Amino acid sequence: MAGPRNSRTGQVRVGISGWTYPGWRGDFYQPGLVHRRELAYAAERLTSIEVNGSFYALQRPASYLRWRDETPDDFVFAVKANRYITHMKRLVDAETAVANFLASGLLALGPKLGPILWQLPPTLAFDADRLEAFLGVLPATTVRAAALAARHDDTIGDDRAWTETDADRPLRHAVEVRHHGFAVPEAVEIFRRHAVAIVVADTAGRYPLIRERTADLAYLRLHGDKELYASGYTDAALDRWADLVTGWADDGQQVFAYFDNDVKGRAPFDALGLLERLARR
Repeated sequence: MAGPRNSRTGQVRVGISGWTYPGWRGDFYQPGLVHRRELAYAAERLTSIEVNGSFYALQRPASYLRWRDETPDDFVFAVKANRYITHMKRLVDAETAVANFLASGLLALGPKLGPILWQLPPTLAFDADRLEAFLGVLPATTVRAAALAARHDDTIGDDRAWTETDADRPLRHAVEVRHHGFAVPEAVEIFRRHAVAIVVADTAGRYPLIRERTADLAYLRLHGDKELYASGYTDAALDRWADLVTGWADDGQQVFAYFDNDVKGRAPFDALGLLERLARR
């Protein structure tokens, strides 16, 4: 398995957004591989994966425990936050919804819990007060996350809530903005004040590409540079991203890079290509 890139100042993890794609079977996933082995197969070859089912529905602690146990000891997950918070509540009065999300089981990942991804809808424009209030809710440590999770409501019953952590660790957050109104210094400064990363999102030009550093986390999502969710990355494009990722790590940031160009099955192969380039550096 290709390991994370370690340096004096930074670490890089590279992976894919989700792992359950029927079109990958017989291609990335070898013929005959049973469905329940797909996560383990991907985790042996990559160094991180985004959990994206959590965006569509709150998961259960049993699922997070299973994913934890099916992956190598040094593996790390990012978890995509539930869309009820970002797309329905639209970040407003979101504390209870955030508590429910945190109580749904992600703390059960223990040391395998990496950053939390908050993807905003393209219709959500920048509002300084709304952004400031929302970022102020986000816990910066797992102990604070557990305390907030304990304040969940009946959406998460006590019998299925996970509100404890095995250790106090930093908990990092990254926000993927999709409205061009966020590409202003005032928005960047709010993110920086809360030490929350702005996702560097390659979206074939559809959504803003913001590369401002606002935290010690750099979070990269590669959705396709020519066709959103579909096009693969050329050798030259992967070389360019490898250069940028290396620079971020050498500048002291922890880097998480995920390929989301899954439609034509390019994501895992592009992730492997980026890992190979980083290993050569």
